[in-house]
Amino acid sequence: MTRTHLLRWAGLFALLVAVVSCQIGDSAGSRVALTPEQLRLERINTIDSTTLRTILDPDSAEGWEQLAALSADAWMLIDDSTGCVISQRYANEPRFMASLTKMMTCLLAIENGTLTDTVNITDADFICRDSRVRLGEGYLLGDLLYEMMLQSDNDAAYALARHIGGDTIRFCEMMNEKAEYLGMTSTHFANPNGMPAPDNYSTANDLVRLARYAMRDSLFASIVGTVERKVPMTDGRHMDCYNTNQLLSTYEGCLGVKTGYTRQAGYCLASAATRNGRTLYCVLLNSRSLRTRFTESAILLDYGFRIVKSEE
Repeated sequence: MTRTHLLRWAGLFALLVAVVSCQIGDSAGSRVALTPEQLRLERINTIDSTTLRTILDPDSAEGWEQLAALSADAWMLIDDSTGCVISQRYANEPRFMASLTKMMTCLLAIENGTLTDTVNITDADFICRDSRVRLGEGYLLGDLLYEMMLQSDNDAAYALARHIGGDTIRFCEMMNEKAEYLGMTSTHFANPNGMPAPDNYSTANDLVRLARYAMRDSLFASIVGTVERKVPMTDGRHMDCYNTNQLLSTYEGCLGVKTGYTRQAGYCLASAATRNGRTLYCVLLNSRSLRTRFTESAILLDYGFRIVKSEE
């Protein structure tokens, strides 16, 4: 090979190295430029229903036989660190989700609201007799989030939706836009609180995505992990709030997330728990009773922690 050829090949090689280096640099730069939302979305996009079964047979683990006896219509149990699905039943079939809807309402209020804004309860919000907020009362937005999520206050959800969206119609559009962004392809929101509506539905799979995303917001995680709180009103009074999620007090490592119930949806629970550095998420839909939504979620979480321990 002549000297000219050698120089030509050397030049081509140098050019190739430069191009590859630029591409690597661009890739690294684009990763650095990812927004917090995009980084969170990357994590929840990892949902793997097959890998775990190539490593071990989950149905051979201790407690697997209990799962067949659970009363819930549907569930999904996932290892957050790997995205591996540990157990599921009809996880992609749409179901009513009751107040699990409020996870999205809370997330959007945090992302689009100002915590120190005053939210007044108006005629447009005072709808449900089972709510604790009353007409004419005022709350700071950040305090009203606790009332909505701990006590599952339906009218608090409407007040927050009106404040953030201008009206509930626009807020529901925001909910559905966010659901699309999160890849919740089998979900539609028709109201901010989960009261019965034929077009307010989701799947266990989609709700796991929502819970994993929302829990990566530190304020959201702090709210749903609070057992009790005195919620102040702008007139100086306060309400004592107690979290309806009993697992926070009864299940080791429980982090949250949200209870739900209507006659159409049955008893529902989105839960998260962490042990030995591993976090599991579980969404359970249409369990038989208030008690079984907690006991069955605990059974699933126990089973999941045995699975991830056996992988180590």
